[in-house]
Amino acid sequence: MSMIKGETGDWEIVLGLEVHAQVISDAKLFSGAPTTFGADPNTQVSLVDAAMPGMLPVINKRCVEQSVRTGLGLNAKINLRSVFDRKNYFYADLPAGYQISQYKDPIVGEGEVEIDLPDGETRKIGIERLHLEQDAAKNLHDQHPTQSYIDLNRSGVALMEIVSKPDLRSADEAAAYLAKLRSIVRYLGTCDGNMDEGSMRCDVNVSVRKPNGPLGTRCEIKNVNSIRFVKQAIEYEARRQVELIEGGGTVVQETRGFDPNKGETRPQRSKEDAHDYRYFPDPDLLPLILTKEYVDKIRDTLPELPDARKNRYIGDFGLSPYDAGVLTAEKETAEFFETVAKGRDAKQAANWVTGDFFGMLNRRGVSIDQSPVSAANLGKLLDLIADGTISGRIAKDLFVAMEETGKDPATLVEERGLKQVTDTGAIEAAIKAVIDANPGQLAAYKAKPTLFGWFVGQVMKSTGGKANPKVVNELLKKALDA
Repeated sequence: MSMIKGETGDWEIVLGLEVHAQVISDAKLFSGAPTTFGADPNTQVSLVDAAMPGMLPVINKRCVEQSVRTGLGLNAKINLRSVFDRKNYFYADLPAGYQISQYKDPIVGEGEVEIDLPDGETRKIGIERLHLEQDAAKNLHDQHPTQSYIDLNRSGVALMEIVSKPDLRSADEAAAYLAKLRSIVRYLGTCDGNMDEGSMRCDVNVSVRKPNGPLGTRCEIKNVNSIRFVKQAIEYEARRQVELIEGGGTVVQETRGFDPNKGETRPQRSKEDAHDYRYFPDPDLLPLILTKEYVDKIRDTLPELPDARKNRYIGDFGLSPYDAGVLTAEKETAEFFETVAKGRDAKQAANWVTGDFFGMLNRRGVSIDQSPVSAANLGKLLDLIADGTISGRIAKDLFVAMEETGKDPATLVEERGLKQVTDTGAIEAAIKAVIDANPGQLAAYKAKPTLFGWFVGQVMKSTGGKANPKVVNELLKKALDA
């Protein structure tokens, strides 16, 4: 829990997040227009999206299925009856003058998400609801000196609005919740979670109160598009509210925007209440009725989700909760790791994936699917260590060569002569040469056996690091103590 120290003592931050996740579907929520990101302005617009008179919405079955799937992934109640309402407000990016959304009867009810905190603890965060709604269009204010342009491509795209309960108590918890939510929808294949493309956006409700006191007045920070900015916005806004109250002022319920360049929030408009939107059921759409069989059929197709996978890695593979959490955070990472670990030492596989492999991805600034080292090849590298073909030290060099060439490790071992020397005769000869060349060090060793490591280093150096370290240690001990 995060407390803010103020003039009048500690203050507690209370947070709730409304996450808008764009549904992965080939068409919009109520029209057949495509949803591809990055298309030229106003090229993905049907007459329904442009709100031409007489056009009727027709619900997209795929979007309904994706919402139910997401609800099940959030351990939430699926409402077999839900209603689409008109949310009325007038803004240039809303051609119809209303948004088709859900209000009192959403498709998904209460659920929960378990978040992983930096100290290794976990916490359950309540989900209030998930409802389906249309996205608005996009205003472009930087295309012309005096006019704003409107791109209708996004108008009518299906969004799932996932509303948390006010259970979050710090910027770190909010970041962990957002990361977990993104991980779950990616595993489910219901949203790609790309915040930089706007397919996942977040409204943050922030209030402060004295510990365990009554809830304070909240401000809503709209459309924050990265986890880093969410943390910055929360920290700034909570501090602003504490200073305002302690200075004798009052927090006004309002909508605020976040300026990432200045790291501060600023007012946009006074906050509307639900009655200001004049919600009423959309007369063009019947209530959405689902059957239990329909929901169960979707439930049967759910993949293994991050929490279940994490518990399996801890139980079956003996991994630490931290490593299991890191490896299961993204579906692609988990699948890569499982390919590397299959039939091998899972802890060793985890060390290589989270160590050298992640280090290489970070250094190159690439994602797993762009990696020059495949999971199959990293697995083969571990096999070469296990069967004694190469030592752990050679493996590090070999990994770099795999990164540079994209080649199979066995091929590189042959090409570069990297095979580990296990021939005792060759190792004994190298040991003899080192001892003969260093009589002074030999005498010093007799008086001080801690110099053993120096001799090991010299033998390894003279064999180009290819001698089997275990064999070197055994034979060297024998030779030095003779």
